[in-house]
Amino acid sequence: MLVAEARRVSFPLSVEALGTARANESIDVRPQVSEVITRIHFEEGQRVEAGQVLVDLENREALADVAAGRANLIDFENQLRRSRELFDTRAVAASEVDQRKAQRDAARAALDAAESRLSETRVRAPFAGRVGLRRVSLGSLVTPSTVITTLDDTDTIKLDFDVPETALSRLEVGLDVSARSAAWREQVFVGRVASIDTRVDPVSRSITVRALVPNPDGLLRPGMFLTVAVVRQDVTSLLVPEQSLVPDQSRQFVYVVAEDGLVEKREIRTGRRRPGEVEILTGLEEGERVVAEGTQKARPGSKVNVVGEIPGSSQAAAPVPVAPATAP
Repeated sequence: MLVAEARRVSFPLSVEALGTARANESIDVRPQVSEVITRIHFEEGQRVEAGQVLVDLENREALADVAAGRANLIDFENQLRRSRELFDTRAVAASEVDQRKAQRDAARAALDAAESRLSETRVRAPFAGRVGLRRVSLGSLVTPSTVITTLDDTDTIKLDFDVPETALSRLEVGLDVSARSAAWREQVFVGRVASIDTRVDPVSRSITVRALVPNPDGLLRPGMFLTVAVVRQDVTSLLVPEQSLVPDQSRQFVYVVAEDGLVEKREIRTGRRRPGEVEILTGLEEGERVVAEGTQKARPGSKVNVVGEIPGSSQAAAPVPVAPATAP
């Protein structure tokens, strides 16, 4: 019978998956207070910078509260100053100075609160991005539940996709990914793996991977569907001929031939395949020989007559794709 040696060779990994584009940052722009819109500062689809004012709300009452707070603060600061001068001449007790100081501090806190309420009448962009459709009009009464517009930072796209758990050991942060969209068939979008989820889905036996894809031209939009490929060239695998596998129900075995010719039946775990060869994940060591032809005649513990050896692969293989994960 013919034997083959388990050899470790270059076996590039290509994981193919289906992904969804997400904005790097994305929010619904809402006000913090209930007021009437007095001015709108943006156009639909406009790019805005962080801190830029998007909408002004009615603020006359808030302005009055700030003015009253400043006046009270000035008054209490003057009273505190006079109390300290009188204390220096022993005309007032120290307790009165402390009381004036507490009143000054309370007035300062009240002014801070009034200024905070005033700032809430100006709706600003929390980060740079592009606004969406305007959903309010001048004079609209808005509440904290009202969506004024959307804001998305799409300079970088988060591309989330699921891969089978069998590919997990070969994935790592920093791997290059390429993606294609049905909207831009000739365009290849290149990015890198940024993070890998900490949990495997118990139903689909897949794990979510997130890649960051530069999007300077704005071609990719949140929610778009893309096909993704992750290629890793520096992967080596232990390979044996596919015909050496001996299936037994859901388990896989090979007949290992020792130096003295004795046969051992050993359970193995397989991985990826390519024409004529299969990857061995566990159960076999590099350099061990397995029965490649004549497995039906091999018996554990028996001695075999080796008539030849099948040459192992010595050339690098083209990437073999790992199909997208599907639920069992």
